[in-house]
Amino acid sequence: MKKTVLRSYARLIARVGVNVRKGQEVIVQCDLDQPKFVELVVDECYKAGAKKVTVEFSYQPLAKLHYRHRSVTSLAKIEEWEKARLQHYVETLPCRIYLVSEDPDGLKGINQEKMAKANQKRYPIIKPYRDQMENKYQWCIAAVPGAAWAKKMFPDLPKSKAIEKLWEAILFTARVTDDPVAAWEAHNKDLHDRCAYLNSLGIDKLIYKGTNGTDFTVGMIPEAEFKGGGDTTLAGVFFNPNLPTEECFISPMRGVADGIVYATKPLSYQGQLIEDFSVRFENGKAVEVHAARNEELLKKMISMDEGAAYLGECALVPVNSPISESGLLFYETLFDENAACHLALGAGFADTIKGFENKTLDECRKLGINESMIHVDFMIGFEGLDIDAQTRDGKTVPIFRSGKWAF
Repeated sequence: MKKTVLRSYARLIARVGVNVRKGQEVIVQCDLDQPKFVELVVDECYKAGAKKVTVEFSYQPLAKLHYRHRSVTSLAKIEEWEKARLQHYVETLPCRIYLVSEDPDGLKGINQEKMAKANQKRYPIIKPYRDQMENKYQWCIAAVPGAAWAKKMFPDLPKSKAIEKLWEAILFTARVTDDPVAAWEAHNKDLHDRCAYLNSLGIDKLIYKGTNGTDFTVGMIPEAEFKGGGDTTLAGVFFNPNLPTEECFISPMRGVADGIVYATKPLSYQGQLIEDFSVRFENGKAVEVHAARNEELLKKMISMDEGAAYLGECALVPVNSPISESGLLFYETLFDENAACHLALGAGFADTIKGFENKTLDECRKLGINESMIHVDFMIGFEGLDIDAQTRDGKTVPIFRSGKWAF
C-alpha cells in the first residue's frame, strides 16, 4: 500500500478519529502487526499537537502463555503501579487509539474459565477509574491488517497479497478517499439526520421480524435518544469513536425484551469465534442460548456478571452499507457490526440519555441503562429482516424493510 495513502489514514485517525487537541497525551494500543503504520499514527498525533504519545503493544501468543502458566490470583492482581497509572488517566484524560489487527482465532484453546474468573476479579477494582473517565475523553477504534487475520479472510491468496487486499478493504470502508475529512463530514451528517428522524417518532418499542425465525420486541427508555457517527465529550470536543461506522444506535430499557434472535454473522469474542447461534430473551434477560460452535463460551459470556445477560445497545444498520456491499466477512466486530443491524449484551451507554451531562452515572442507570463489565455486539441483520417502531402515541411506523431503511 502506498505510504501517501497510509499517511492519509493515519492523519484521519489522529485528527478526525480522536481529534487530538494541543497539549493532550495519547495512548495507542495495538498488536505487533504494522509497526510502520503505528509510527505514522504517532507522528500524526504529534503533528496534531500531542505533548506525549505512548504505544502499548500486545501479542496474542504471550496472552496464551500468561493464561496457561499464571494462577487466577496472579492474573487478577492489579499492582499499585497499575492503580497509579489508572489514576493518572483519570487526571489527564489522554486520547486513546485502538488499532485492531488480531487473529480472530488467536486465543483458541485458552482456558476460558481462568480468563473469566480473572476478569471478574479485576473489574471491581478498575470500574471506579473507568466511571470517573466516562464521556470525558476522546477515543477511536480503527484497524490495520494482521497476517493471520488477512489469511482468515482471503485463504486462497499468498500472505502478502492477502494483507494488501485487507488494506484495500479497511481503507475503503473507513472512507479514506481523496478528501477523507470531507467524506466523514458528509457521512456524519447523514447519520445525524437519520437519528433526528428516529428521535422525532417517540419510540416505545422496536419489533423485529425475520424470515430466519427472529421474532423479538425490545423496549426503549423514554429519556433515551438514537446517536450515530461522531460523538462529543463533556468538554465539548467532537470525535469519531469508530472508523468505520454505519450505525444509528440507542441503549434500550433494561428488563424489557422478549423473543428470540438469530445471529447472521459469527461473533469474535476473546479471540475465538462463536458461530450459528441464537439468543432467547424473557423479561429483558437472555435465558437460553444455542451455538453450533463455542456454545460454552457464549454461555460463559452472558454469565460474566448480573448485567451480562441484559441488553446495552440496539443498533440499526442497512444491508446496503459499504461494508455489507463489499461482500466480505471480516471476523471482526468493528466491521461486521457495521454491515448489519446488531444488538449488544452488557453495558449500555449513559450518553444516550438526553441531558446526560447533567446527570450522574447512577441516575442514568436508574432510568434503565444496563450496567455490566462486558459490552459485546452480535449481528442479527440481513435481507429478510423487517423492523417496526411502536410509538408512545400508539402508531406503528416502518423502520426497516428487507434489511434496508424504510425512510
